[in-house]
Amino acid sequence: MSQRFFYIVVYAFAMFGILLTGLFFSVKFGLTNEKGIIDNQRSAFLNNQATLTNRKDQTPVWADSDEWKILTEAVLKDREQIYKATAVAGIPSRLLVAQLVVEQMRLFFDNRELFKTVFAPLKVLGNQSQFSWGVMGIKQDTAREIEKNLKDTNSPFYLGTAHEHLLDFTTDNPDQERFERIINDGDRYYSYLYASLYMKELLSQWKNSGFDISGKPEIASTLYNIGFQNSHPNANPRSGGSVIKIGEATYSFGSLASEFYNSQELIEHFPR
Repeated sequence: MSQRFFYIVVYAFAMFGILLTGLFFSVKFGLTNEKGIIDNQRSAFLNNQATLTNRKDQTPVWADSDEWKILTEAVLKDREQIYKATAVAGIPSRLLVAQLVVEQMRLFFDNRELFKTVFAPLKVLGNQSQFSWGVMGIKQDTAREIEKNLKDTNSPFYLGTAHEHLLDFTTDNPDQERFERIINDGDRYYSYLYASLYMKELLSQWKNSGFDISGKPEIASTLYNIGFQNSHPNANPRSGGSVIKIGEATYSFGSLASEFYNSQELIEHFPR
């Protein structure tokens, strides 16, 4: 009986060890990271233009929120920098603002105390400086990849010689200069330029592969969220991305960006 109990104990510890090992490698290789969601309204986003047209006449629920009113004022303070960055990169200003809206709405709703004490009273955008940088939420690795793609003629994201020197550095410390560029709260031109070039590189990759997604903000925005490594041009792309909680509503990154893009919000300043 004691021998049998001994084997049971050994077996239990062995299984526990295997479980812990599995959990370790799951965390190490990102298997436990949030995967986000894929939108169910595929036909509405990709094929049903009548549906999208109807949605342009509707006011989104979040447009009545205090967060949106503050965000609107804050975005308009930066419109000249947004116009300049998108013109240089060659993308519609509204497409860039769609990404800005999602990044900021997520920040406003996720950080309620910060919104009440800082963002709302000052009517300013949230400038990130840890895992993601600046008002556009650009990660360091993504910023480096954007720079690399500008000069790598063999990259599927290469934009041509006219864009090669847009992000050239002026110091011998590119890591520090990159960081200071993107989080600069006094002049957000570079934050918007990095994001604009990021979108331009993604759009160009798909167009050069025979799939023009310039008229599909939900797809372009999803790619902005999930990154270069997950950008695989195909005939049937899906909208989705990170889960965004706006009050009681749940969006994907792509669906919220598309809802703004296809709405009448800020349309006089950032037309489609």
